[in-house]
Amino acid sequence: MINCQALKPIYMNPPPENQELDHRTELLLRTLRWLLRPLVRLLITHGITFPLLRKLLKGLYVEVALETFSQQDKPPTDSRLFVLTGIHRKDIKLLKKLDEEQQLQSFRNSTLGAEIIAHWLGSREFIHSDGSPRNLLRNPADGEAGFDALVASVNKDVRPPAVLEEWLRLGIVSLDPQGRISLNQQAFVPSTGFDEKAWFLGKHLHDHIAACAHNLQDLQPPMLERSVYYSRLTPQSVEQLNQYARQKGIELLQALNQQALASQQADQGKPEADQRFRFGLYWYHEALQDTPAQPTSEQDPS
Repeated sequence: MINCQALKPIYMNPPPENQELDHRTELLLRTLRWLLRPLVRLLITHGITFPLLRKLLKGLYVEVALETFSQQDKPPTDSRLFVLTGIHRKDIKLLKKLDEEQQLQSFRNSTLGAEIIAHWLGSREFIHSDGSPRNLLRNPADGEAGFDALVASVNKDVRPPAVLEEWLRLGIVSLDPQGRISLNQQAFVPSTGFDEKAWFLGKHLHDHIAACAHNLQDLQPPMLERSVYYSRLTPQSVEQLNQYARQKGIELLQALNQQALASQQADQGKPEADQRFRFGLYWYHEALQDTPAQPTSEQDPS
């Protein structure tokens, strides 16, 4: 997690609209405008209007300030929360009284599914010698590890038939005529199932932005945050590069998953085992807009 204790409000009170912003604040606002464009497009598509987003952000400002700006283990007072967030003290009192049940719930089913897939791709009994996932019977008679055993290795309280039924619906797995269950490795983002996609959207972008914020504050050591960018390419070239990136990316993720699972099992029970990590890959392409000054390639600074 990033250490937000190092963050300091640039203005003790929200600046008047006609007050000139300092250089860093202006740069961050420009970056934020670009960063939020696809998110705003997504919100409009799904009927989330600005008043609804404003209500969410107001509560989130108070929540984050309470979590990260405590002093000597004491939560900030309502007056300090007003200084930090610019939200009126009357609204702060109301927001602090909200029950936890009124907050957005985590997608536990999505977490469970991701963990089961990680075990399928990382445990020796569920993969071939080349690292590819084995096709699994539910309960094989020959002593092989099956699908039910896979689910139980993650959570014994979950019924494997329920997991299988949902994964078949989402296209994460398929059944062959012999009843073997095969993992669709192209379905790590399910073709259906809005809950799962929304869960991964929040988790992935949260950690990506947190890594960028960590580096922007010059906290040490810097976190890995790199990308490759090229333009002026034909659709055929983009598709070839896309397939190459997918192949190499999946190979890397599978190798890292196996090593991380082994480390997790080795670290089980150790008092210092209090760390988490996320490593991700992404790909995006679109037609160039009319921006002549746009570079044809970029190299992230080291």
